[in-house]
Amino acid sequence: MNLTRSLAIPVLVASLAGCRQTQQAGPPPPPPGVGVQLARMKAVAPSDSFVGRIKAINTVQLRARVEGFLEKVLFKEGQHVKTGELLYQIEKTQYQAAVDQANANLAAAQAVQLNAQLQFNRAADLVKTQAVAQTTLDQDRANLDSANASILQNRAALAIAQENLGYTDIKSPIDGRIGLTTYTQGNLVNPASGVLATIVSDDPIYVEFPVSMRQIADITAAHKQEAPGALAIKVVVHLANRQEYAHPGTWNFIDNEADQQTDTLLVRAVLPNPERQLVDGAFVTVDVEEAEEKPRLVIPRAALLLDQAGVYVLVVDKEHKVAIRRVTTGEAVNTEIAIASGLEAGEAVIVDGVQKVRPGQVVEASVIAPGAGAAK
Repeated sequence: MNLTRSLAIPVLVASLAGCRQTQQAGPPPPPPGVGVQLARMKAVAPSDSFVGRIKAINTVQLRARVEGFLEKVLFKEGQHVKTGELLYQIEKTQYQAAVDQANANLAAAQAVQLNAQLQFNRAADLVKTQAVAQTTLDQDRANLDSANASILQNRAALAIAQENLGYTDIKSPIDGRIGLTTYTQGNLVNPASGVLATIVSDDPIYVEFPVSMRQIADITAAHKQEAPGALAIKVVVHLANRQEYAHPGTWNFIDNEADQQTDTLLVRAVLPNPERQLVDGAFVTVDVEEAEEKPRLVIPRAALLLDQAGVYVLVVDKEHKVAIRRVTTGEAVNTEIAIASGLEAGEAVIVDGVQKVRPGQVVEASVIAPGAGAAK
């Protein structure tokens, strides 16, 4: 009886243990759910982004060309000025006196020249009758030539005096915006005083940005032209607050020498600037877009992942398993990005739930419509 009981106890313990293990194992968990979007073809204008700097088309530094005290400063700092507008006025008294003196000297020289001409004419008539000697005629000719030379000299002096008088009025040579004045009314200025003020033109205005030789070569090859200067390319600027500037520009110049340190060429575009939002010297983001749209394979930017090997995306294959696709990206278009290689149209790219899955794992995929919000 005791032996039977001893054998029954281990059997009962083993049976209870088996039941407990069966209860703990339970059914397998369902596959995790992910949101996917299908890679699709879309008409895209090829574009690239660069860091550029705004540059005025014309910049003028105003300087004094004669010495004198500033009698008037006729502008407000920061105002827009027109070509020919009077900005500074230097005292004129001494320069006006120099003009008057030069005029008087010229009048005196003209009187001497007139007398020399008359004497020469008389001597020329008398020498024919041998009433005067040939030497007298030669002397009168020399006096006349000297008088003519004196007139030329005094006319030159008058021109210089008039020019110096004109320099007392400093006018704007361009339309633009004037900056701070270095000297105020009553100060002595001269050619050594340096810059009085700076004027920069602001409508239209340039944006300059470096483009790599590879990108230049790609653009040139795409358009089958020897130089990209005449390409139909639109330039869009984004301001410091990331807002898109309302007036697109046009690519109009490419430098003829590459920067040997960066292997880039300087490219310039011209932009309208009617509201004067763009300021000379400011940094901006430049998007270069070709006018002609071309079909591109696009996916949401949210699908892109990065590791030490480069850029990749996760896709759900026909067996509902997660797989890695190494991709090469192209143009960015709003919330989407073009894929140059590594992916085919129609593949289901994971855009939601990426952090919950790993390659080779079976998942339950649900398609998200393009444009709908999706979080990683």
